[in-house]
Amino acid sequence: MNKKKMIRLTALVGVATATGVVAEANQAHAATTTTTETTNQTTNASVESTQAAVDAAQSAFDTAQTSVDNAQANVTSASNNVTSASATLSSAIANKEAATSENIASATSAVSSQAVVVASASQAVSEQAGVVSAAASVQASAQAEATSASASLSSSSANVASATSALSAAEAALTSDQSTAANNLSAAESAASSASAAVSSGQAAVDNAQAAVASAQAIVDVQSSDVINMSVAYITALKNYLANPSSANAAALQEVAKGADYVKELQQKFKSDASLDVVVDPSDPTVQEVLSVYAVNLINHLRNQYGLTTAFGASANANVAAIDFVKKYYDDEDWNIFGTNGKGHNKNGLDAYANQLNTSIAEDAGSGLTTWVNGKATMATTTLHNLLYAVYSDIATMLFDDGGTNNWSHAQSIFEDGTILGTGGFNNVYLGVAFDKYGYAHYELYNATEGNQLGNNAYSLDVQTTAQTLLTNAQATLASAKASLQRMTTNLMVAKAAVVTAQDQLAALENSSASDLVAVTKARTQLASAETSYQTALATYKQKEGALKKAGDNLAAAQASLEAAQATLATAKAKLAELEETVANLTNADQLLAAAQAAYEQAVANLTTATGNLGAAQVDLAKAESQLALAEDAAEQAKVRAAIAAQVDQQLNGSTANDRQSAGQGATSLKTNGRALTATVATASAAKQKQGANQGRLPQTGNDDQEASTMALVGLGMLGMATGLYGYKKKKLTK
Repeated sequence: MNKKKMIRLTALVGVATATGVVAEANQAHAATTTTTETTNQTTNASVESTQAAVDAAQSAFDTAQTSVDNAQANVTSASNNVTSASATLSSAIANKEAATSENIASATSAVSSQAVVVASASQAVSEQAGVVSAAASVQASAQAEATSASASLSSSSANVASATSALSAAEAALTSDQSTAANNLSAAESAASSASAAVSSGQAAVDNAQAAVASAQAIVDVQSSDVINMSVAYITALKNYLANPSSANAAALQEVAKGADYVKELQQKFKSDASLDVVVDPSDPTVQEVLSVYAVNLINHLRNQYGLTTAFGASANANVAAIDFVKKYYDDEDWNIFGTNGKGHNKNGLDAYANQLNTSIAEDAGSGLTTWVNGKATMATTTLHNLLYAVYSDIATMLFDDGGTNNWSHAQSIFEDGTILGTGGFNNVYLGVAFDKYGYAHYELYNATEGNQLGNNAYSLDVQTTAQTLLTNAQATLASAKASLQRMTTNLMVAKAAVVTAQDQLAALENSSASDLVAVTKARTQLASAETSYQTALATYKQKEGALKKAGDNLAAAQASLEAAQATLATAKAKLAELEETVANLTNADQLLAAAQAAYEQAVANLTTATGNLGAAQVDLAKAESQLALAEDAAEQAKVRAAIAAQVDQQLNGSTANDRQSAGQGATSLKTNGRALTATVATASAAKQKQGANQGRLPQTGNDDQEASTMALVGLGMLGMATGLYGYKKKKLTK
């Protein structure tokens, strides 16, 4: 409960006139100390007394608050009781209305019927309890048999362990010089076999390295000799067509190209070398470098004949991009560009990859490995010869047999400068070569920039330098393979000698340790018997464990059925009790209604009493709160008066001679609780007159002006204590 009051105590504060004070200063001076001490004692006693009154008032207030809280709780409880009694009374009235003879007879009949149901449910519980008892007996028997089988299994396992230990001991005894020699022979023969295999592998490595050297040498020859030369008439016709792709210019270009006659020329011009017939992986970085440099040199030679000064480039980055693109948009999507139902270029894939690399891309595609004058090749068995021939054949085909619906677009992609097929942004073209899983060749033309870095890791187009590097590496590999073969051959000779030594040792000891061999044979027989017994015990254990589980499941099912029967019985009993209660209520309707009416009336009376008690307690609380406020005000005023007395005492005891001389020339102020109390002292001339009148009668122990001022302050202080203060604000009470 929060209460907030404002109390203002008003007193008339008189003006302390100093007349007579100066005249009596000398007589009063002697008694000043005693007076202030008495005043201080009085004010302090007043503070203690008023504080005690505050404490007593606070205690009374707390007691009154507790009484109000208790009374409120009683009212709430009584109100709840009235609500409950009202509901009970309504129910009793309804019950009275329903208590007809017909309803009582019907309810009694229902009780009889439900009693039959309860008896039946009780019988079912008894019968199911018997089933549970029988299942528990079966489960206990199964548990005993399973425990016995487990013990038998443990015994059999121990026998196996014992037989195993005996066999190990017999075999350890058999391990003699003879067995050691046999082991040594086996190890020597194994080492000799490994050494022989290593020699065979080393020889194969040497053969492969020699083939690589021959291939590298052939690449040097092929790269420098394979070129495609165009006639002046073809170049002129092609330029005319690209400048104006009219029907006439197309026919003239087709006439000059001579259709498929180039095939015979290819067979004659492509340099075939048996050393190139080595199986390679088209995606191998070294093979990629050879193919792209080979293709770019063929194209740049053609562009030079055409009169172009800008050349295409080749790089490892462009090759990696080409392989990634073909795998993602042709192999992974099963996109057959030339098959029976060929899909052509994957234009959506080209657009997506161009956006991914943020550059321009053009694609040329050729039959690659799928069509051959000398027969088809496969990706699994292709050779370097096949790959180079495919590149040469594809580029030549783009020049001489690209009419019809393509409108010489492949030739355009080779000879346009700054644009390809009318699309700009091809100012720095790098070529990447890749073969798809169907064997078709893809030539990806990228515009390389600093951003996409497709021109990074560029290959040297100096054919001799590139091919010579391949040849040097292949020769180094061959030298290393030959050195390894030599070491392996030496190791084989040493291993064969060790085999001969081991055979001699075994021959010298082949008749020893016969008895140990018999012991080993016996131990093995015993171990086999023990393992058979163990398997039999294991099978029995599993069977008994299965029976135990089944018995446990049956017991659990019986117990579940028993619990269900018990639940049914409990429900039937509850229904019976409900029906019996209904009969009792209907039979005793008059008594129940009378009791409910009496209880309701008593609850209403209790609520009335509790409400009255609450009102009385609230009145007492208001009185206690008022008394507490008055006591606190009195205590605050007592503290203020004590403070004023203390300040006056300090002024009297701490004055100096100079202060007493200026007593009549000013005013002295005291501050209490934020409000100034000022005593105006008589003028200095009046004080001088009184001083002269009494100068001959009193001892001269100090300045009389000071004494007059002091006495005036004492008088003012007493006045202040007597009248109280104006404007004091009572503190806020919170409870």
